[in-house]
Amino acid sequence: MSRIHEALKKAEQERATLQGGAASGFPAPEESETAPAAALGDRVPAAAMPANLGPYPVTPAFGGQFNSDTLLSRCPQLAWKADATTMLFLNGNDSAPGTEEFRTLRSRLYHLREKRPLRKLLITSALPQEGKSFTAANLAQVMVRQHGRRALLIDADLRGPRLHQMLGTTSSPGLSDYLQGQNDEFSIMQGGPLENLFFIPSGNAIKDPSELVGNGRLQQLLQRLEPLFDWIILDSPPAVPVSDASVLATACDGVLMVVRSNVTPSDAARRAVLEFPEEALVGVVLNGASGADAHYARYYYEAYETGTKAVKA
Repeated sequence: MSRIHEALKKAEQERATLQGGAASGFPAPEESETAPAAALGDRVPAAAMPANLGPYPVTPAFGGQFNSDTLLSRCPQLAWKADATTMLFLNGNDSAPGTEEFRTLRSRLYHLREKRPLRKLLITSALPQEGKSFTAANLAQVMVRQHGRRALLIDADLRGPRLHQMLGTTSSPGLSDYLQGQNDEFSIMQGGPLENLFFIPSGNAIKDPSELVGNGRLQQLLQRLEPLFDWIILDSPPAVPVSDASVLATACDGVLMVVRSNVTPSDAARRAVLEFPEEALVGVVLNGASGADAHYARYYYEAYETGTKAVKA
């Protein structure tokens, strides 16, 4: 939190020197896995946000109103009680089975980032119970294990949210409440025990998730928050049963598909891939793979440039 405070204070000072003029916004540089993130003062432009989107009210643009006091006072800090069996980097054991695979996945994503813009990543699967929420949560955790990295984890599965249970925190207010115009971005975003990891839960249950995620406010939310984070990771519903994942993907830079070893039907996996543009799919994670399966998995998914195995559901 001290890094965020210092960087935002710097941004305010720079804006003051412009004597009322708009702050200069510079695109975030391509980052290596070990290079420190750009200071927030260099990454938060006072640019205009989208116009009012339909019947939902639009919260003010960051601009001069966005400062360290806003973030620190309006973003709740909660004591998460994480599920130690699934949250690999919140259980105090950095060498637990599966942790090294997530470090490998992190490295491969940074290598891919050198070739294309990749900051907002959607995690999905073909069918339920394949490990997408497990993958999303642990990928966000491993990202912030590197000094100075900030990550935002969003539970965008408004049909069957699980991340709040895995992290041991509240489910609301959250994404659905923002999409309905009931809450702003700070009141739905919470911090926890792992420094620089923030979480937006799913929010209160709603009747028509697919209509809500397509109303345009998700793009607005990501546009507002993107300058603050090195990675924004969204957990989505499965791609085959419902259309939400394909809608969510339009707001992201890439899609990471999770398949479960010896469980996911091959035809379901193929159908899921077809739900997204070819260039959107950045990799496949093979979950639940045994040691004997690992070599085959690396060969089979070689064309997707990135992949790993995880040993928990």
